[in-house]
Amino acid sequence: MVRALTEGYPDAHCELDFRNPLELVVATILSAQCTDKRVNEVTPALFARYPTAADYAGADRTELEELIRSTGFYRNKANSLLGLGSLLVERFDGAVPAKLDELVQLPGIGRKTANVVLGNAFDVPGITVDTHFGRLVRRWGWTSEEDPVKVEHEVGALIPRKEWTMLSHRVIFHGRRVCHARRPACGACFLAKQCPSFGTGPVEPAEAGKLLRGPETPHLLDLAERAGVPQQPKKAQRQRKPRGPKKVRA
Repeated sequence: MVRALTEGYPDAHCELDFRNPLELVVATILSAQCTDKRVNEVTPALFARYPTAADYAGADRTELEELIRSTGFYRNKANSLLGLGSLLVERFDGAVPAKLDELVQLPGIGRKTANVVLGNAFDVPGITVDTHFGRLVRRWGWTSEEDPVKVEHEVGALIPRKEWTMLSHRVIFHGRRVCHARRPACGACFLAKQCPSFGTGPVEPAEAGKLLRGPETPHLLDLAERAGVPQQPKKAQRQRKPRGPKKVRA
């Protein structure tokens, strides 16, 4: 599956726009309960107005809230950004730390966000367990855990550490484009023959193909056609255990 994902998404990447670690931290805070597309529409003006941690620390709350309002939960996010700036200035000389245990001390930064920052701003391998990643690795049988930290550790034990960041991007890409939460495009998935959850969504290629999203759709359809799709869902393919003779009532 890892090789197939690499072929499917050779250019997978963090879909938040940023130029430095601080911008990535800010963008990830804003991405909570918000699409990356919306965040990327907001951040150019935000980054221009607040280029340093000190700028966030000294920001006017009303102005900051107005700039990020469209990302949702803007008051809580403003609290995080103000606190982030202050803590970076006070404890880290205005720079974003490159260690997990220090990143998670920052306002608005949990383990998932910290791994995003480490992997994409500092080239430190990390597994990003967002809703897409967790959903897919459970469907694939890589783990049965629901807790993100346990998922991270179990998947990390299966995959070489150097591949963690790119694996995260590729799994998330697949979750956003093919393996959706409610109606995964099973019949148009290049992983169909390897997936133990095949049949969760539509299995007819024509119907499933309509569910694909993103600019990679033609490429993904071509891969799925070449890989082939099982004739029946996995569950239906399993051999049933022979039943014993029926009991006859006296």
